Amino acid sequence: MNSDALKELREKLKAERGAKPKKVHVCMGAGCISSGSMHTLEKTKAAVKDAGLNDVEVKSVGCMGACNQGPLVQMMPEDVMYQKVTGEDAAKVVNQHLKDHKTVEKMLIFSDQKSGVPLKSQENSFFKKQHKIVLENCGTVDPESIEDYIALGGYSALAKALTQMSREEVIGEVKQSGIRGRGGAGFPTGTKWEMSYKFVGENKYLVCNGDEGDPGAFMDRSVLESDPHRVLEGMILGGYAVGANKGFAYIRGEYPLAISRFTTAIQRAKKLGLLGKNILETDFSFDVEVRIGAGAFVCGEETALLASIEGKRGTPRPRPPFPAEKGVWGMPTLINNVETFANIAPIIERGGEWYAAIGTPKSTGTKVFALSGRILNTGLVEIPVGTTLREVIFDIGGGIPGGKKFKAAQTGGPSGGCIPEAHLDTALDYEALVKLGSIMGSGGLIVMDETSCMPDVARYFMEFCMDESCGKCIPCRVGTKQMHLLLTKICTFQATERDLALLESLAPMVKETSLCGLGMSAPNPLLSTLRYFRDEYVAHVREKRCPSGVCKPAKSLVEVR
Repeated sequence: MNSDALKELREKLKAERGAKPKKVHVCMGAGCISSGSMHTLEKTKAAVKDAGLNDVEVKSVGCMGACNQGPLVQMMPEDVMYQKVTGEDAAKVVNQHLKDHKTVEKMLIFSDQKSGVPLKSQENSFFKKQHKIVLENCGTVDPESIEDYIALGGYSALAKALTQMSREEVIGEVKQSGIRGRGGAGFPTGTKWEMSYKFVGENKYLVCNGDEGDPGAFMDRSVLESDPHRVLEGMILGGYAVGANKGFAYIRGEYPLAISRFTTAIQRAKKLGLLGKNILETDFSFDVEVRIGAGAFVCGEETALLASIEGKRGTPRPRPPFPAEKGVWGMPTLINNVETFANIAPIIERGGEWYAAIGTPKSTGTKVFALSGRILNTGLVEIPVGTTLREVIFDIGGGIPGGKKFKAAQTGGPSGGCIPEAHLDTALDYEALVKLGSIMGSGGLIVMDETSCMPDVARYFMEFCMDESCGKCIPCRVGTKQMHLLLTKICTFQATERDLALLESLAPMVKETSLCGLGMSAPNPLLSTLRYFRDEYVAHVREKRCPSGVCKPAKSLVEVR
């Protein structure tokens, strides 16, 4: 199939889908599946058939975003969404909404709180301030149907690049967009692509990092589950731009649904000539293989990930040389994460200038966040970079449940920091978060209320980093263990002033001398909580009490591994 045939296929598929304008979207993301959406889908299809609604199509779609309200069912084109629709509720929703043309008010997820009038999802505060680029197809496209993706414009960016653009022009658009790597470090993507393009080797590889391991993070998992072809198209475009001939999608083993759907996407793209030899009948050939991670958090670090792909133990190595020069099996390798690749097709299709107009001058575009913790609306959101923390938590997230007070927000997972109430109006961009002692990270955002004890929070993240340390370098291997020991003493009221002083001197040393990003960032939650909540540490050490009532005294110090 060439680009003209792809265009003809798209028009045909659009016409076929237009034959049934009424659609019922049933969320089949991992969160909704765990809530019973498979049963909901089955019963919804049966109810539509029994009601004789031949003009209605029932679709399995990916994550709709409001993850704590599943199973979710959305009526289109009305854009009315129902929450917690069990299999037993399916017939009621179908008959009342589609046959009687009345809403099932008690199950409306987005309605006016005073009148009960159903709102289109885009009119509700949860979606109103979102700007969906990465997630624009999530909740709309069937993740296991390449035809559905093509009908929505999928692979048109690839056709444009292969038939109308040189490799340098593709890289130029990515550079002009200003997009920075969404995996955590925020390195300019276009610059990385340009570096990878310049290095020559017998083979050149491309790697998609799907080894998302931060506590509370599920952005990459949801994108892979909900719109796998968008990620795959971005990988193929990256392979073309830098001259790679083979790609690896390294996906965390704990994500079986993401692995299954991405593998299916690869198979179906190959059947249509969109992957493999002579893509779209051009001279560009590129193949992709899935590699499954074994759950080591350190393999999110790019050099440890490369070692794992090679079948070695996942431990980092010093840089330089960088992977762009010597990556997989010593060959030039381009590495970006899932969210970064999911942005590429829209950038090529609409232009780098369009993307650069979103966000801030230094941090362009949008960022996907996974909202979790003590917040009313947990789920997946995509916002322009530069949106304030207050807007995300109180406008989109709905605020703190149970009448509790906001205390802190943890961004960047175990590599990030805790941001207090005084900085709620901080813009969520790379530079602003670093100034506060945190980072953007991959996009986990955990909200804490007044019942959270900050030394205990720091201990939790330190335990995670301690357990996940690969042990290769002494500062991380020993330093995280000693910091966890000191935090345990503080949280069990056994610490002295000397212990607190030792902790404060040890944390910067580990940060400055560790080999890779895991050790370098492991002290961040500790340092940020010391910076903003020092009074809680002092209360634990001097007064032997926990202001939040979380910590309890222990008879003896628990041994730390």
